Amino acid sequence: MNVNHKSDFRKSCIKKLEFSSRFSKFYKDKIIIKKLENLIDKSKAKNILLYIPLGTEVDTKPLINKLRKNKNKNIYVPFMYEDSFKIVKYRLPLHRKKFGIKEPNNSFYKAQKIDMAIIPIVGVDIIGKRIGFGKGMYDRFFDRLGYKPILVFTQLTLCKSDEILSEKHDIQADYIITS
Repeated sequence: MNVNHKSDFRKSCIKKLEFSSRFSKFYKDKIIIKKLENLIDKSKAKNILLYIPLGTEVDTKPLINKLRKNKNKNIYVPFMYEDSFKIVKYRLPLHRKKFGIKEPNNSFYKAQKIDMAIIPIVGVDIIGKRIGFGKGMYDRFFDRLGYKPILVFTQLTLCKSDEILSEKHDIQADYIITS
């Protein structure tokens, strides 16, 4: 795999996402959130890892707020920790941290085993492996997790390579949900 090729693909996807997020983002978000709700119901996932979105990512905040009202669901989000992250229960207030990412306060609460993880992507390669922002945080997290929850990738508009750009350690989706 050519690292420059992966980097060029990442840059082109980010440009596509920035352009896409200017047009019909609210409408695309609603479509994707509805698909996520249906998948969560169908899978009967109880412990769900979501993300707090950046501007070009699917806005998961309405889904987080809806699921938090359900007493049978536990919502977790990533909390940057060392070279990866740990999962913490979603709660307010949120604070802007490294890379402009918002996070709740740190928690020493031991999270439940997650059933499903909803993960933003920059793109995917031909075999459905995630191309992210290039920090490897999600890859390291899932490599260290010790079990595999259902992995769901989200993106406003699918950006897919027609070749293999991933490496062995890159995570692969069970589902990819776009508008």
